[in-house]
Amino acid sequence: MDRTEEFYYCPDSFWAALDRLTAESKIVIDRPAGSRHPRNTRLIYPVDYGYLENTSSMDGGGIDVWKGSGGRAIDAVICTVDLFRRDSEIKILIGCGEDEIRLIMQVHNSGDTMKGLLIRRDNYTTEESL
Repeated sequence: MDRTEEFYYCPDSFWAALDRLTAESKIVIDRPAGSRHPRNTRLIYPVDYGYLENTSSMDGGGIDVWKGSGGRAIDAVICTVDLFRRDSEIKILIGCGEDEIRLIMQVHNSGDTMKGLLIRRDNYTTEESL
């Protein structure tokens, strides 16, 4: 891979940057598993949901996180498009098992106005980064 290709394809540094961001940030869970969305009361959060304190995202709040029952390792990110709010964001999945990931993806893809694409960390990790 030449230098130009490295510029466009650098998954290890992406995950390293997310690791650093989450390590240096407090995870605030403001919507625990089982709680309802404040405006869309039909939505019940299947996994703890919150944000990284002192970060910013498109909606003006902190970077969103789904915190599963595992440890503090980042498993994946979800890139979302919300047609109702006309925005796009990423959501960081931390300590999420396969069942939790499936439930989270249902939240982001069950309606007509929000869609999410899962990008798994293990699909982009090289031996050099371990």
